[in-house]
Amino acid sequence: MNDKLTLVMSYVQSGSVFAPLIFIAFHLLRQFLFIPVIVVCISGGVLFGAAFGTIYSIIGLTLSSMVFYFVIGKFPKTKDKLLRLKNKLFGNRKLNSRQIAVLRLIPFIHFYLLSLCLLESNKGLKNYFYLSFMTNIPVAFVYTVFGHYISDFSPTLIVIILLSLTVLLYLLREKQTVVPWKEFFRSHE
Repeated sequence: MNDKLTLVMSYVQSGSVFAPLIFIAFHLLRQFLFIPVIVVCISGGVLFGAAFGTIYSIIGLTLSSMVFYFVIGKFPKTKDKLLRLKNKLFGNRKLNSRQIAVLRLIPFIHFYLLSLCLLESNKGLKNYFYLSFMTNIPVAFVYTVFGHYISDFSPTLIVIILLSLTVLLYLLREKQTVVPWKEFFRSHE
């Protein structure tokens, strides 16, 4: 896997006119090569700089989300596995787009699991496309711009960041009040 990544990175660094297209295509191929999103975003920052690396990563991640939208229906077993994983991690709750954007920043959570959460909470391709684009911006920006700094963080700082993201996720949750039928009708008697 490292050999493939090194080959692509050396070709892109050679200054090819097709380098951005190859990088974006690499975002589409990364799931088949079992390369995490974060690694590709970090390499985009190294290869193209913060601004262009972020733009290319957003385009690549959004296209990857679009491919997921069209392909997941053709693989019901994979969709069922992702749904079971979603229910195990989040229960029957539907996550909103702000929560998904924060969760995409956490490296341990599967990218397509969050895409499935977006797919469940939205109606139609246009809305899914827009929310995929919007939720991909933070992960592309953070890991492209600050990616090379993350490797220098101490374990303590990483734990603090993860705890901060967890608190942020809690604060951004969709607040709902559930009143059981018996209590509702009893209070109105």
